[in-house]
Amino acid sequence: MAHLDGSHHVTLSVGPAQEDVDFHVGTLGMRFIKRTVLFDGSTPIYHLYYSNAAGDPSAVVTTFPFRQAGLLGRRGTNQAREVLLAVPAGSLDYWSARLTERHVDVADAEVLGRRRLLLRHPCGVEYALVGVDGDPRAGWTGGGVPAEHAIHGIHGVGVHVANPENMVEFTAQHMFAKDLVEEGDRVALQIGAADRGGAVELVVNRTDDPGTWRYGEGTIHHFAWNAETLQNQDELKFAIEGAGYTDISELKDRKYFKSVYVRSPGGALFELAVTHPEGGWTCDESPKELGSAFQLPEQFESRRVELLDQLEPIDI
Repeated sequence: MAHLDGSHHVTLSVGPAQEDVDFHVGTLGMRFIKRTVLFDGSTPIYHLYYSNAAGDPSAVVTTFPFRQAGLLGRRGTNQAREVLLAVPAGSLDYWSARLTERHVDVADAEVLGRRRLLLRHPCGVEYALVGVDGDPRAGWTGGGVPAEHAIHGIHGVGVHVANPENMVEFTAQHMFAKDLVEEGDRVALQIGAADRGGAVELVVNRTDDPGTWRYGEGTIHHFAWNAETLQNQDELKFAIEGAGYTDISELKDRKYFKSVYVRSPGGALFELAVTHPEGGWTCDESPKELGSAFQLPEQFESRRVELLDQLEPIDI
């Protein structure tokens, strides 16, 4: 039976590569697990990966640093807007102090009956640290954040929409969303288990202009859901296409996972991802060595020297 096991990863278009590393590794204390390049197009752009201790599906944030290419995005409605990360419920005071010490503006909020901290990536993308209980995913402590405070992984995604009805229908019928809750201008649903990063929060936004869907600094490009197996992924794609959502891609091999992309009726680009059965993150590096070398897919290996000359140097 077709299903989704929560989230897989979220991918953003950000600014300078070093600024992005400093934010995710230095400020948030996440584990740097992969440095490679964007597969699509001919312009060399880094693809950087950050995660929790184990690199769990549902715990990976990936980024395309687009400052070097000079391509800007526009945040708006009908677009994924908020990266929601899960932290231990009792750690928010620690995080408020840590962020403030690092000159990150942070605000305290209660949303859907749960405390969270609101902040922004240096490029402007909105983040929230959501306090949760009972999350078994292990945070990374190598970045200086104690285990009792470290980020578990993804909590979910906030999608801004002019009207939420079509997205509620789409996620409920084709992504198995359940447990609908409404609070003010926010409609929340859950895809998969609560500790797998599957929260979807639809924020009614009729004020902003539509945001950009292409690559561009300062925006979320896509949010990936864990389809677990290639057979399940194919069944999901078949059902979504059969319902008339034909803005959906063919299977793409991203080396570490295999992907199908679909434009949701709320504007957010969703990905149905399956970790590559031949190794995932460890197909080219051991678990202890993750992120230590510049990895390239075979089709770009002949351009290694050229790409290294063109891409900005980064210090992890």
